Amino acid sequence: MSGIIEINNISKLYPGAERNSLNDVSFEIRKGSKTGIFGPNGAGKTTLISILCGIIKQSQGHVTYFKNESPTLLKDILPKIGYVPQDFSFFPELSPYQNLMYFGALYGIAKNELKDKINLLLDVLGLSHVIHKKVGKFSGGMKRRVNLAIGIINNPDILFLDEPTVGVDVQSKNAIMTYLEELNSTGTTIIYTSHHMNEGQNFCNEIVLIDQGNLIAIDQLNSLLSKYNESSLESLFLKLTGIAYRD
Repeated sequence: MSGIIEINNISKLYPGAERNSLNDVSFEIRKGSKTGIFGPNGAGKTTLISILCGIIKQSQGHVTYFKNESPTLLKDILPKIGYVPQDFSFFPELSPYQNLMYFGALYGIAKNELKDKINLLLDVLGLSHVIHKKVGKFSGGMKRRVNLAIGIINNPDILFLDEPTVGVDVQSKNAIMTYLEELNSTGTTIIYTSHHMNEGQNFCNEIVLIDQGNLIAIDQLNSLLSKYNESSLESLFLKLTGIAYRD
């Protein structure tokens, strides 16, 4: 697999902060991978994801996208990126259909094409029976699925996921992860972060570990487990980041 995102010497110092949230971080995300970014609370995961999505600016360094095709900057390829944040990113007073019509229009998707995509997507995610119901009245699992639908309405080449299954029931978690596997099998590169180590181990094939703003390990999961003589992502995580409480 060739590189799809190249992170070069990224650092981030927030105004008023005493230390960097990220310290000279460099690595590559391979095209077609399922890359998991893991670290304790305050490690810099959300800061890194936010920089890669263009939500915030880094203090130094740069990021290159699609480097082996036609290297470009984020502003040029935003229509190819999807982002599913941990916080809900929909209008609760609107239905799934209305939300997706709105966000799809922002991407410039033609109305007839958008209608077909919405119907297909909501059917796949088990939401077709509530297509015209207000999202604010949905269960947590259903809201997560609407959140996911919004993040992938543009058929992204790169999909960022921040805690995509937090607080959902087992059935919704299974539906979400199954669909993400299908997306990846069709070529979507997925960058994922979560506190669910077992879920991450089962889903991700590339692992990035950061702690206190520093990159401490990166490789394919099986290679890391073998290198550190560990049997699971959770035990590897604890070995490299320690067992002390994190605020």
